[in-house]
Amino acid sequence: MIQSMTGYGKAVVAFNRKKIHAEVKSLNSKQLDLQTRIAPLYREKEMEIRQLIATKLERGKVDFALWIEQETGIEATPVNGALIENYYRQLKAISRETGIPEPEDWMYTLTRMPDVLTRTDMEQLTDEEWAAARQAVEQAVEALVSFRRQEGAALEKKFAEKIDNIERLMAEIEPYEKSRVEKIRQRITEGLQQIPGVEYDKNRLEQELIYYIEKLDISEEKQRLANHLAYFRETMANGHGQGKKLGFIAQEMGREINTTGSKSNQAEMQNIVVQMKDELEQIKEQVLNAL
Repeated sequence: MIQSMTGYGKAVVAFNRKKIHAEVKSLNSKQLDLQTRIAPLYREKEMEIRQLIATKLERGKVDFALWIEQETGIEATPVNGALIENYYRQLKAISRETGIPEPEDWMYTLTRMPDVLTRTDMEQLTDEEWAAARQAVEQAVEALVSFRRQEGAALEKKFAEKIDNIERLMAEIEPYEKSRVEKIRQRITEGLQQIPGVEYDKNRLEQELIYYIEKLDISEEKQRLANHLAYFRETMANGHGQGKKLGFIAQEMGREINTTGSKSNQAEMQNIVVQMKDELEQIKEQVLNAL
């Protein structure tokens, strides 16, 4: 089954008093184009995260985010009492020496001084927390892959429908193809008969008709198109990762349909060719989303 390159996945894993969120979105792209937004605590694992995503997703314009949500009730940032006391002594001394009035609201002034309310302990990423964060990443990516499979199933159904339509339209050409030989012969013969005093060699005329009809023959185009349709179905059945190949096959199908149209000298045949082109164009538009 083929997969779509469009998808979305999200996961939340609880660890201690925080929630680790992972979110990943993807759109179609010729190659893997990965953009990440990772919480500072997990930045050291960015290469590992990128490798995990690249292994699972292969292609697409991918936007990934990993962030932390602190639970309510988390302890407040500690106040550095020793530093406040130091600031207080310095400011009192400066006031005495310079005559500058002391502040009316000491607490407001002191709590706005540098580093008084700054957390000095640096949080370290433990193996246990990274295992939880990695679990969130893997779950989000798996959710996106599942989404891609669902979209891929819809694409495959659409492709099968369009391939069947092209095959049916190709079969509808056959009656007109057979009848046009006699129509060509009749039109040329009647044209010659309307020219007064013209004599022609019937054997030579027959040879020229055969040559002309052979130039308009579309048997080879029909056979090649049938082969391309079968190969398209076979490629779809081979699984995901076939998007580029399906695009190439669709291009080859277009060449055979265009050649058939250039050889179709009847309005009925040309109308059918236009319908085939319309079906193929819808395949080409959607195949860009196939992984």
